[in-house]
Amino acid sequence: MYTKRGLKTALLVNESGEIGVDGATLKAEGYDAIELPDGCICCSLSGTLQTALKNIEDDIDPDIIIIEPTGLALPHKVKELVASSGIESEGTFIIGISDVERFEILVSKKEEFIKRQMMGADFVLINKKDLAKPGQVESINGWFKKEFPDKKVMVISAKTGENLDAVYEMMK
Repeated sequence: MYTKRGLKTALLVNESGEIGVDGATLKAEGYDAIELPDGCICCSLSGTLQTALKNIEDDIDPDIIIIEPTGLALPHKVKELVASSGIESEGTFIIGISDVERFEILVSKKEEFIKRQMMGADFVLINKKDLAKPGQVESINGWFKKEFPDKKVMVISAKTGENLDAVYEMMK
């Protein structure tokens, strides 16, 4: 989305597990992705995150830095770490992403944690609209309207690109 607009973009991916799936996927697509493996960037890797951000700024000097933490991260902690890293960070956004296929099971098992994550988001994207079953998007959107009535929620498909232009415009 950003590279197509001529913006130099750095991706910082916090992986957990033995194989860096997200980083490998991004690299296969031709992106330079920096991976922070084995730990959570808002907890055990907080110093590593700040060092990585400074190195990215010094070495790449990107227009945009996208940080993709593990699903266990708390957005407000990541935002605090970015703010205290010393890098210039105007226009910092925390985006909560809800996966249509996994939403119901995650909320049934970890609702309070999901609420804490989404509370820290500036806005929420409901992703994978292209894979949604009838009524699924409306059900998820209803949950967000009930729990976070003032939070902006957008339905997208990262795969097809649906509504990604609207997300970009909102973040300008």
